[in-house]
Amino acid sequence: MPSLIHVVDDDESFRTAIERRLKLAGYDVATYASAQELLDSAPNDEQVGCILLDVRIPGLSGPELQSRLVASGSMLPIVFLTGHADTPTTVRAIKAGAEDFLTKPISSEQLIDAIERALAHQRTASVQRGKLDIFRTHLATLTQRERQVFDLIVRGRINKQIAHELGTTERTVKAHRHQVMGKMQVHSLAELVSIAERLGMLDTNEP
Repeated sequence: MPSLIHVVDDDESFRTAIERRLKLAGYDVATYASAQELLDSAPNDEQVGCILLDVRIPGLSGPELQSRLVASGSMLPIVFLTGHADTPTTVRAIKAGAEDFLTKPISSEQLIDAIERALAHQRTASVQRGKLDIFRTHLATLTQRERQVFDLIVRGRINKQIAHELGTTERTVKAHRHQVMGKMQVHSLAELVSIAERLGMLDTNEP
């Protein structure tokens, strides 16, 4: 399925020209005259694609639309296009997660390069999200006691300390530990700690 590029710009002639260029390059294209039009269409961020977004548009500005999309959890990458680049706006947009900030007029080569970088980043992020979903599914299979053991293992506690904290025996802790490793489908403590970090379960200030 071709990638879908959402073009948001109030200049109709620009939208038409960009749509023609992108379709020739093999993309599907949807165009919007305003930020609100895009929000109303509720684009599906499960499909591979990105948003080409003008900075200055009537109503909601490009950066304001970016804020709305980020707040809603949208994973569609954003490439800004502007005829009026200024450093503070560029810096704010990039800090907020924009993939690129391009100045009009732009060559087809520059445009396609920026889109391809954005799409590659989206695919990588999608794979990472998929892995996190699998980790969360595994985590949900742990019993309450196994979850307690998991939490203590990834914080560096040894079996003896875990047994003391949970008021049980080392032998029981070893059995739980074995169950945890099996259910989380890992073969080492390092893998378990890595999963806990990626799920945001470890405070970076912890010893």
